[in-house]
Amino acid sequence: MKQSRLMSLVESVANVFVGYGVAVVTQILIFPIFGMYTTLAQNLKMGVVFTVVSIARSYVLRRLFEAIRSV
Repeated sequence: MKQSRLMSLVESVANVFVGYGVAVVTQILIFPIFGMYTTLAQNLKMGVVFTVVSIARSYVLRRLFEAIRSV
């Protein structure tokens, strides 16, 4: 069954938002090991930037693979 563009976007957004919390917690735990100290607000803002980039990447790759599958 072919996935619609809308459902591709919904899947990508859901996937990235689930990962958002994991990313923020990982940043909080890992950054100090590398000598980087950030506030919770900074971690949340960085998470937003990475989330937007991740949604776009995920959507483009999904559409690319869908196009390849259709050939």
